[in-house]
Amino acid sequence: MTDVAAKAGSRVLIVAGEASGDAIGAGLIRALRERLPDASFEGVAGPRMEAAGCRALFPVDKLAVVGLTEVLRHFRGIRAVFRGLQERLRADPPDLLVCVDLPDFNLRLAKAAKRAGVPVVYYVSPQVWAWRQGRVRAIARLVDHMMVIFPFETALYEAAGVPVTYVGHPVVERLAEVSGRSQARQSLGLSTEGPMVALLPGSRRSEALRMVPILLEAAERLSERHPGVRFVLPVAGPQVARVLDEAQSEMGPPDLVRCEDSVTATAAADCAAVTSGTATLETAVVGTPLIVLYKLSPLTFWLARRLVKVPYIGMVNLIAHREVAPELIQEDCEPETVATVLEELLADPERLARARADLAEVRETLGTQPSARAAEVVAGFL
Repeated sequence: MTDVAAKAGSRVLIVAGEASGDAIGAGLIRALRERLPDASFEGVAGPRMEAAGCRALFPVDKLAVVGLTEVLRHFRGIRAVFRGLQERLRADPPDLLVCVDLPDFNLRLAKAAKRAGVPVVYYVSPQVWAWRQGRVRAIARLVDHMMVIFPFETALYEAAGVPVTYVGHPVVERLAEVSGRSQARQSLGLSTEGPMVALLPGSRRSEALRMVPILLEAAERLSERHPGVRFVLPVAGPQVARVLDEAQSEMGPPDLVRCEDSVTATAAADCAAVTSGTATLETAVVGTPLIVLYKLSPLTFWLARRLVKVPYIGMVNLIAHREVAPELIQEDCEPETVATVLEELLADPERLARARADLAEVRETLGTQPSARAAEVVAGFL
């Protein structure tokens, strides 16, 4: 009791920057509330973090921007959020800053926290193993503890003298119980018979603007060649819904069902076309064979191609150390190629079975109970 009482009333500033970060932050907050029921949380939060008890100083979609050109277009709004948090750190310092992913923003905020005398715990490492490895030196100066979600990340931080804990990947925790294919289809009001493909355009508006037209046209072509195929597309919020509404007025397969939950969508499907990001790992944990799609603005991709030093784009392939999910990148990420690869998957039951076995191996590497492990680290600072 004495230990808990000493920590009562702790204040945590927590900053996430997109839907996946919102989910990770929510899991951490719930696990911390079990240990420290009197702790309070505020920061940049989405609906899941708010539901877990975090007061949103700014909504998470203010920072949900990907790519250089997209950041430039939204620079004023991002700067306003940063200045608001910076002032909060200076005028009313919390007991701890927890940064969830979002490295370009959060590492700068960590610097402001250090100036204010606020310790920093970072949850979900920047991908320093892929590009800009020099950031490890900055992290060593700014971050009091790094919590990583992949086991191969610990060695890099240990070598740099950064306190680090492997906590496991939050997606495993969130998807501990996933519906089977028949149950998922029934929950969507669909027949359990016949082939189905999930189409995941991403959770950000900027992603949806690029990917929705590609996915709808690919589905339209596949449907023309195989009229029995149905499609399910999860819609991540009203911004993506508006993009989809506009695109569907011009194209798309006749048999397309929308839903809110990407996990139900992928669980219901025989295979999936997934925009690169956390959704690729979610699909892997569900066990649905997938193809990974990656397309950026030409300038952003030109820069990324010169900076990124990894053999694969999809995290599912990086974890497996081999291509367990085909990748369609930039010029290859176009409707006819997407339709053809999906068609080949649906036509080959043995290939689908091999893919499911490969994905089961990936899941085994992702650990268990990450939120509880992360909460132990954070509670140590409170």
